[in-house]
Amino acid sequence: HLLFLSQLQKDLEEVKDLLAKATRKRLRDVLMTEKHKLELEIKNQPAPKPKDMAEEEKLSLGGYTVKINNYGWDQSDKFIKIYISLSGVQKLPAENVQVNFTERSFDLLVKNLNGKNYTMTFNNLLKPISVEGSSRKIKTDTVLVMCKKKREEKWECLTQVEKESKEKEKAAYDTSDPSEGLMNLLKKMYAEGDDEMKRTINKAWVESREKQSKGDIPMDI
Repeated sequence: HLLFLSQLQKDLEEVKDLLAKATRKRLRDVLMTEKHKLELEIKNQPAPKPKDMAEEEKLSLGGYTVKINNYGWDQSDKFIKIYISLSGVQKLPAENVQVNFTERSFDLLVKNLNGKNYTMTFNNLLKPISVEGSSRKIKTDTVLVMCKKKREEKWECLTQVEKESKEKEKAAYDTSDPSEGLMNLLKKMYAEGDDEMKRTINKAWVESREKQSKGDIPMDI
């Protein structure tokens, strides 16, 4: 925006220079029209916007900012409730506790609590929430963030990342075929293990194959 305004002003200066040199009436008329047009365009340019609000917040914060990692959560049919413990938060002015919601995230900012600022960001919520229906409540030593569910359904976890992580674990350890589950577990241990672990697994594997071939183990591991 500022660059565009600067270009317009340069164009105007050039038109004025040409006007000062022009002697032919027709050329002067064209230049005058262009001059008025440019002046009007510059006048109608919107005023420069203040810096991004989030950026402004950060600049105005001052003090030490702490990222909150500990929380508890619960749910009802309509809400996901996130409990954040902050000693003395109820003594702050209400405007010092701000939550910004989007359909799949929220940001919490607590300003100037015992000389520190506290932030917490939740991205990739498991399911969409209603921005208008969501809110925050300040209780004794606790901030309660209320995310209004768009659909009344049970959430098995809070975020998409958490769900994917659980699914990977489940795939590794919990299969309908017990021997397949064991194989996945051994493969994982082998891939992540050191040389000693790999030797141990190899040895156990060879021994199990030998026993199986002798008929000691009827099940195929």
